[in-house]
Amino acid sequence: MMRFLSSTVFAAILIAVGLSAGAQQPYPTRPITVVVPFAAGGPTDVLTRILGQHMSHTLGQQIVVENVTGGGGSIGAARVAKAAPDGYTMVMGNLGTHAAAIGLYKNLGYDPRVDFEPVMLVASTPMALIVRKTFPADTLKALTAYAAAHPHKLTFGSAGTGSISHLTYLLYTHLTNTQLEHVPYRGSSQSMNDLLSGQIDMSFEQVVSAGPNIVAGGVKALAVTAPRRAAAIPAVPSATEAGLPELQTTAWTALFFPKGTPQPIVERINAALDKAMRDDAVAKRLAELGADLPAETERTPQALGKLVRSEIDKWVPLINAAGVVGN
Repeated sequence: MMRFLSSTVFAAILIAVGLSAGAQQPYPTRPITVVVPFAAGGPTDVLTRILGQHMSHTLGQQIVVENVTGGGGSIGAARVAKAAPDGYTMVMGNLGTHAAAIGLYKNLGYDPRVDFEPVMLVASTPMALIVRKTFPADTLKALTAYAAAHPHKLTFGSAGTGSISHLTYLLYTHLTNTQLEHVPYRGSSQSMNDLLSGQIDMSFEQVVSAGPNIVAGGVKALAVTAPRRAAAIPAVPSATEAGLPELQTTAWTALFFPKGTPQPIVERINAALDKAMRDDAVAKRLAELGADLPAETERTPQALGKLVRSEIDKWVPLINAAGVVGN
């Protein structure tokens, strides 16, 4: 009798364990949402969709891109910061959302240093200083001279207050002591459209998105904000060549989960993203767009966390000195 009971209990335990193991299906079991806190068609959106397509195949679940605009990207970032840390909501952040926002918004609603789980640095790209094709200046020096002689006359379009284009504008006006009229948009694609139609005079746009319009002649590029020329637009001089070597800005894009997301999930997405970057077709496509992929040592969550802290230390003092406040 005891032997029968022992066998029965043992069998019940095996069944319970089997059911429990079956209930814990491997992550992910449903589509994953990546919030892009900028308009569709912009550089962050383009990069996310290219990488997301490859990651979908690796993970066996669709990567769904959701554009949540406004506040220089802070609205979308705040939404993810408050999302459930279950591995199904991420944000493709950048310098604006995860560094500059601290200096721009008193009631930001999140702290980039503590409210997110860093996943990986995705890409970086210099900015291109572009002007409408009918603008009288053809060089950075000529543009600066014109701006100095006509304070508050030139209109400068950005992807929104606190965006990378706006930050580069602050750096440019600080270095050149010029006064431009800032026109913030809800995303870089809207700014680019108005520049193409001649409704604004100039902008700083990421090479990844500005390159095609530069090559097509829709806008004129006067410099890239890097020590060397960008491979995607080799005819455009670097800021150093153009006479303003201090004008150095790198637009970086990185993936984040809400704080508290389990580390195995973070590592799973990190590995899927790394695999996408190693794909020759993906790497070629990103290179053609002007995006530089991170080095091996920069592809860890720890490296991204360090980058966020260093960028906050660099940009927040400049924002505070300029007295800029986010909308």
